[in-house]
Amino acid sequence: MKLDRNLKMGMIGGGPGAFIGEVHRKASRMDGGIELVAGAFDIDPKKSQQMGRQLNLDPKRVYNTYKDMIAGERALPVGERIDFVSVTTPNNWHFPIARDFLLAGFHVMCEKPMTLNVAEAKELKQIVKKSKKVFGLMHNYTGYPMVKLARDMARGGELGEIRKIVVQYPQGWLATKLEDTGQMQAAWRTDPKQSGGAGCMGDIGTHAENLTEYITGLKITHICADLTIFVPGRKLDDDGNCLLKFNNGAKGVLHASQVSIGEENNLAIWVYGTAKGLEWHQEHPNYLYVKTADGPMQVWRRGNGYVAARSAAAARGTRLPSGHPEAFLEAFANNYVNFSDTVRAAILGEKPDDLMLDFPSVDDGLRGMLFIQTLLESTRSKEKWTKFAK
Repeated sequence: MKLDRNLKMGMIGGGPGAFIGEVHRKASRMDGGIELVAGAFDIDPKKSQQMGRQLNLDPKRVYNTYKDMIAGERALPVGERIDFVSVTTPNNWHFPIARDFLLAGFHVMCEKPMTLNVAEAKELKQIVKKSKKVFGLMHNYTGYPMVKLARDMARGGELGEIRKIVVQYPQGWLATKLEDTGQMQAAWRTDPKQSGGAGCMGDIGTHAENLTEYITGLKITHICADLTIFVPGRKLDDDGNCLLKFNNGAKGVLHASQVSIGEENNLAIWVYGTAKGLEWHQEHPNYLYVKTADGPMQVWRRGNGYVAARSAAAARGTRLPSGHPEAFLEAFANNYVNFSDTVRAAILGEKPDDLMLDFPSVDDGLRGMLFIQTLLESTRSKEKWTKFAK
């Protein structure tokens, strides 16, 4: 069977001046199967209505609060109401909004990190299980085709036994106290009440953690962390360095920074096994570098037939022929495609296949919160290593 309509999406957050909400809107509609029909876009009702006008939405479906939106949408017939909500607010709102929409019977796509703390993450996991609704977490970097190729190579054994993982995520945009200038993105990310217990490591360090586990299939078991606040007066870390141990005996290094002058969004990962090594850079995402001990480095390029032959997931996530770059928005869109296909399957009472299910889940969200808790404990501890929290 096939659903004979587009999925209807609602959005919480993403009001005037927001960055990530607009990215979600662009990405969700890229493939034509999702339409935004409702939202509560800002904590200020006037700004929410302003955003609704900009998006040409029915004013009756532009709500003052997310709770008004739940009530208003539930009052509509099935097929007219939203099928799922996209949560693009600051971190402190992720849990209550996701919780309430799941309990009201709606599927949820949520920005990361999933919650403010581990307790909320564990509770949300139980709610997802009981509700039987689809929950997606937007770790967007898993959506790149060449990351999926790297995942299939690493988990398929082509690297041999994985020994070493190095992952970095340096930025430079918070090298000064930008939050004092009124810059909205800086203000909430450096506020513990809105961001949670970690700053840089919660914002981008969790992306690095998620990427290591997604590509390799390994789990972090121990962390030795050193978090720093370099900018005077800032309340949360703006730089972090971690040594990692993995469940197969591999060792790793993870560092993230938002005070690295001149860096833009330099997420990159190196994975070394007994047979081969892999290297991928987010700022040059269409290339995957494959290394051997006794031959020249190979450059695998997105969009070629040899990539599709090796990875069905990479092929599914590729829209354009080789030589026509795909990047950030398309990676978001790939997660939306897989999430929305899983939602369609749920609506039709069908079982989704593995390619549909290839998007970050509530389990990934819980791992992210355990990562934050463990590195905070490690930073405060006098012990060299801290066991990954449970």
